[in-house]
Formats: sequence, C-alpha cells, structure tokens
Amino acid sequence: MKKIILAGAIVLFGLSNAQIKTGTVYVSGQVSYSKEENKNINTTIQDFKIIPTAGVFVAKNLAVGTGIGFTNKKEEDSEVYSGGSFTTFVDYTGEKKAVVVAPFVRKYWTLSDNLYIFGQLEIPMEFGKINQDALVTYVDGMYGYIDHQTLSVETKYTSIGINVKPGLDYFLNKNWSIEATIGEFGYKNFKYKEEDAKALNNYNFGLNLSSISFGVKYVFAK
Repeated sequence: MKKIILAGAIVLFGLSNAQIKTGTVYVSGQVSYSKEENKNINTTIQDFKIIPTAGVFVAKNLAVGTGIGFTNKKEEDSEVYSGGSFTTFVDYTGEKKAVVVAPFVRKYWTLSDNLYIFGQLEIPMEFGKINQDALVTYVDGMYGYIDHQTLSVETKYTSIGINVKPGLDYFLNKNWSIEATIGEFGYKNFKYKEEDAKALNNYNFGLNLSSISFGVKYVFAK
C-alpha cells in the first residue's frame, strides 16, 4: 500500500512540476505527399498537403493557435469500353483543391521535465473546389469513324468539423520537440455550394494505432 501511495505521489508531482510558461510561442505544421499508381486499372492518385501552424501559451500548459494551409488531391484514370464494332475510350482527371484553416486549443499535462501528454480541440475548415474533366473518344471499327467529346464540371464546397486529438510531446531541448497524435474523435460537415445540395455528415470516434502522425515543433523558449 505504501508503494502505491508513493507511486501516486510521484505521478502527481510530475504532473504539476514542469510547466510551459505563459507567452511562449511555437511553430509547427504538416507537410505530406503521396502517390499511388495502379497499372491494372490505369489509375494514378496524388495527394499533397501543407499546413503551417503557430500557437501561443495563454496560460501555463494551455496553448491556442491556428493552422493555415493548402491541400491538393488529383486522380487520373483511363478506361476502355467495347461493344460490337464500337470502342469507347475515357480519359478522366479529377482534382480537389482547398484552403484549410484550423484554429485549436491545446492543454498539456506533464509526465516529466521533457515529456508531456496533451489533448487538442480543433475546428478544421476547408474552402475548396472540385474539377472533373473527361475526354471521351468513340471509335467505329467497321467504318473507321472517330468522334471526340469533352466534359468538364466544377463544383465548389465548404467543410467544417470539430476534432479532439490526444497526443504526446517530447522536448529534445528547450527549443525543439517531437510530437505524436494518435487517432482522433470528431465530426465533419461537408456541403457542395449548389442549390438544393444536401450536407454530408461524418462521425469518427476511434483511437486507431495505425493512424499515428508525427511532427516537429520549434519553441521560442523564454
């Protein structure tokens, strides 16, 4: 029993000892790029994201800030349809671009002088558009007739959500730290800017160990 009480006292002391001072400013952010090619179905998907983030501690171990950035996702696809003497070739390109604004508040709890756990409440917003283009080619193999048709659609959208992210932050020194978030709990509302368009709602509640993300943060320590 004494060992349990002593261990509890050590934990409580660690949670209340080291603190990040009010007025401390830090910068961080996300940069990612991925490319997926599937030659079996002639599909290529590229995904790029850059969201710089800045925060300031308004109280001990309590920070507020925002991320402002840009996302771009592009998909290219080629398909062939045959029927009788006719063959149809479809070359499709879809691109989704958006400006991202994500204000947040983050609360830290101290595990040691260098290691913290945190909980972050974030309100991510996207303002973007989706462009879809297709080149359709019709070929009549019997008479050698060829015809082309181009289709283009542009749709604007807005998205707003609310997320809670748990994580760990380890300070390598007074200026640099490595942080990791593990999954998220949240809600997102997605709506196209079209008349009579209905909103799409997505709920996500899970602590998924396969969705751990890492980042590097620079702290302007006082």
